[in-house]
Amino acid sequence: MTYQFIHREIAQALYLSLCQDPFYVAIEREVSNDPVERQEAMLKYFDYSMEESRKHGELFIPEVEGFGASVWLKPVDYALSEQIHHEKTAFLRQQLGEESLKKYADIVAFMSERSKSIVPCGSWYLSILGIAPQFQNQGLGKKLVQPILERADKLEAPSYLETFSSRNRSFYQRMGYQESASFIEPITDCEYWIMIREPFAGESPV
Repeated sequence: MTYQFIHREIAQALYLSLCQDPFYVAIEREVSNDPVERQEAMLKYFDYSMEESRKHGELFIPEVEGFGASVWLKPVDYALSEQIHHEKTAFLRQQLGEESLKKYADIVAFMSERSKSIVPCGSWYLSILGIAPQFQNQGLGKKLVQPILERADKLEAPSYLETFSSRNRSFYQRMGYQESASFIEPITDCEYWIMIREPFAGESPV
């Protein structure tokens, strides 16, 4: 079955922003020996993730310029969580292949196990944040994050993220996130940080 893109342009922006991230590198390299096939598979991954968040969390894409997106997941009940998991597994198996699915599942299992005792109940999860390279370093990251944080604040909901990028930690700190723990993820052999934001923390809206 042919995959039907919904946000291809934004998926491209996310891919270009995040293609060096150890998590995505580990998944992509198992897809194929063909770099074109690998990139196309990852575009599908980002597109799927955006639609998943639109249905079950929050998706923020700027109305005017498609320079990036923020992709959020919210807590759901057990039955819906199982449904989301089975749908994601089927997608990964079909579009990225069995080896990529295994790497994804192993990395996510490791990270989930470490976050569950640290992250407050009811937290929103900033799953993906990316800006196309030509738009980076222009102060646009806040525009992708702040609108969702304002919604979370109104509901007094904490949020959290996991990042492999030490460079981005200062940005997240300005948004009100604080480092809670760091770990070495064994498949990527890279350090990542869990950062948590309590409601009403960080810079004031502009």
